[in-house]
Amino acid sequence: MARKREEELNDLVDEIVVDAYGDDEQLWAFRQVMEDEISLPADASAVGEPVVVLEIDYDGNERRGLTARCRREDGSEHIVAACDLIFPEASKATDYIAAYRRWLGIEPYQDVLLRKKPKAVEDDVVVGKKVELIALAVKGNAVSCRILGKERVLTLRPSRPWEVVPGEILTVVPLKTWRYGGHPYLSGEIAAWRVDAPALGLVPLALKEVGVWDPREHSWDEPREPWARFLITRGPRPEYEMEQVLPGEDPDDPDADPILDAIELKRAGDHRGANRALMNILVSDLRCLDAHNHLGDFAFHGDPDAAIRHYDMGVRIGGLSLAKDFDGLLPWERIGNRPFLRCLHGWGLCLWRFGRLRDAEKAFTRLLRLSPADNQGARFALTEIKEGGAWHE
Repeated sequence: MARKREEELNDLVDEIVVDAYGDDEQLWAFRQVMEDEISLPADASAVGEPVVVLEIDYDGNERRGLTARCRREDGSEHIVAACDLIFPEASKATDYIAAYRRWLGIEPYQDVLLRKKPKAVEDDVVVGKKVELIALAVKGNAVSCRILGKERVLTLRPSRPWEVVPGEILTVVPLKTWRYGGHPYLSGEIAAWRVDAPALGLVPLALKEVGVWDPREHSWDEPREPWARFLITRGPRPEYEMEQVLPGEDPDDPDADPILDAIELKRAGDHRGANRALMNILVSDLRCLDAHNHLGDFAFHGDPDAAIRHYDMGVRIGGLSLAKDFDGLLPWERIGNRPFLRCLHGWGLCLWRFGRLRDAEKAFTRLLRLSPADNQGARFALTEIKEGGAWHE
């Protein structure tokens, strides 16, 4: 769910206050629409602190406006101005608060991020009752998780060894819950796992149109190949650059790159530290495709079963931005596209390695259609795959 444009927000405001006259009536209109459209209680943040919003109300004081009754992690309740609430961007509440802020004459969307994620509360997990958790990071025998459908986090300690990849959804039977240092923990049995990128509740990475690609201006080495004929006959198509998410990046310091830091740790022989660094990035934002790709790269030689799952997760999360009928290009020349293209390339190599030749052919064909310049050499792998060649280093 992308942020609404200015004209869309204006239309939403007009829709809310259409039959209301004066500030008092219009505030009551906002209060009513929030009661009807926002499901409470809901996770949010206020002044950089995670809270649970219990109620949004208006007491008739026009100067005060809408207020929100919130519960902090320590259980205490406070009243704050509703305009100060920041809901998750993938929620409907975000746009209604933005519309209210527009009506107030202030910036509709706030860019202040949660400094820490809200923690799970006692009612979130019941011993013996299955709960679905989104894996965010794996650190030894502990898995940092977010409760599916909520923003609240906890740490899972599985009752038996289980290979987990960030982004996978785990069905867990809780055996015990406790808190240590104020942080919630859960031990339990992983009964099942699944991959379901749409269910993660992530905001799709934005696509920015950057030009038009014309096949007549492209140099074709193999114009008769099916993938090349497809591109030639389709004619000119739009080019896009995918948004690149990199938590921990410092725009003012080009040398501050958490991905490069992880690579340096790996080169220094600190494999555990390298993996932990990448996992920490994904705890902040599962949409960091470069972290998924490098986790796949780190595992590729020694644990291909894990590698293909990391690459697959990156492809699926990046794919949330691409409609089923997506007909544009994601050229390698655009830096933002490279993490997704790398995930797709690594995924194709793993499919080939496991003898899934038809699926590998589809992966490399897709890669060539998205990036015809083929900076990754996909066409060479595709040629060998079509000839039934076995995977090799």
